[in-house]
Amino acid sequence: MEFLLQFLPIIIYFLLIIIIVVGIILGIKLIITIDKVLKVVDDVQEKVDQVTPLFDTLGMISDKVSGVVGTVISTLENFVLKLFMRNKEKDEMESEDYE
Repeated sequence: MEFLLQFLPIIIYFLLIIIIVVGIILGIKLIITIDKVLKVVDDVQEKVDQVTPLFDTLGMISDKVSGVVGTVISTLENFVLKLFMRNKEKDEMESEDYE
């Protein structure tokens, strides 16, 4: 019994030392990995910052083209509606003349 009272604390201290060493090693590896990830994220951010003006320009061009196309379509629509309204009005006038 005395042997266990003296031997068990030694085993516990030894296991705690191993756990602390493993934790320190994992912590150091985690810090190194986080530094690498931050470098990659910074590189990606630089690339995105370089490409962003291109996408902004394309978006602006797209907005302008869609505005012009919308205006042209609206104008053609009004023109076609006026043509059909004239024909309809002429038909109504002719039908009134026959009555």
